[in-house]
Amino acid sequence: MPHLALVGVQLLFGTWPILAKIVLRSISSTSLVGLRVCGAAVVLTLFRRQFSRLLRLPRRILAWVVLSSILGIVLNQLLFVKGLSLTTAINASLITTTIPVFTLAVSIALGHDRASLRHVLGIALAAAGVIYLVDPLRASFSAQTTLGNILIVINSFSYGAYIAVSRDLFRNYGALDVITWIFLVGAIITLPFAGVAWTSDDLSAVSWGTWLIVAYIIIVPTAGAYYLNSWAVIRVSPSIVAIYVYLQPLLAFGFAPMILGESWNSRTIVACALIFAGVGVVTIYSRSRAVEEVAEHSTGV
Repeated sequence: MPHLALVGVQLLFGTWPILAKIVLRSISSTSLVGLRVCGAAVVLTLFRRQFSRLLRLPRRILAWVVLSSILGIVLNQLLFVKGLSLTTAINASLITTTIPVFTLAVSIALGHDRASLRHVLGIALAAAGVIYLVDPLRASFSAQTTLGNILIVINSFSYGAYIAVSRDLFRNYGALDVITWIFLVGAIITLPFAGVAWTSDDLSAVSWGTWLIVAYIIIVPTAGAYYLNSWAVIRVSPSIVAIYVYLQPLLAFGFAPMILGESWNSRTIVACALIFAGVGVVTIYSRSRAVEEVAEHSTGV
């Protein structure tokens, strides 16, 4: 059952960028972020039900919860969805596989891990793949996919920093309680920006079909996937979970051409090979605690 749950989690995380691309045809990226974060906060709070237990989290960790929320929810979501609106779902899913590598890099910088030749090689390979995909020699702020790719890279770094900062919170106070609070704080921070976007967008013109997709994104690939991941990770080892994380881009590669009409090209394939080689070197044979935390608390950006 845990393995089936993990396949389901990656299916949900891997296909949500494709659904988001459909929604972004009707509303702005900020509106979608606001709907997803605020909606998931409500769903997770109602799902938790035991409000008294949520209130037992010590106040001294509030600053860490806020910092984790800014890195893992606010910046993560705003950068990812904005980047997704400017690039392809395939590129977005591919670049987000570098999150474990960024996590390890930040963890090494904070002194939680020590750099090894394997780590350096893996980071270099993944970085080469991202740089090749972004194509900095042709970078131009008028080139939408390039800017979108860069935003996804920054988003991946933000989420990697979030994992390094928040791992003790999850370990000490429970994944479900902490992630609920992180989403609640993220909703409070995001709401002012989202409110402006909601008034600017003509939400009344959005079709019922699009609203159904938004509801699905909130309930299933966000709140539901978080719960399934939390349930499964206590039943199998983190190293097993880490392997499942990399189903996400493969799913996107399969569905994006069929649903969005996106296509692969030689640059995508070469970048894919480099990124997967780098991530594989770092994660499959590594005993890094930081990378294991990615597996335990991955959001699927």
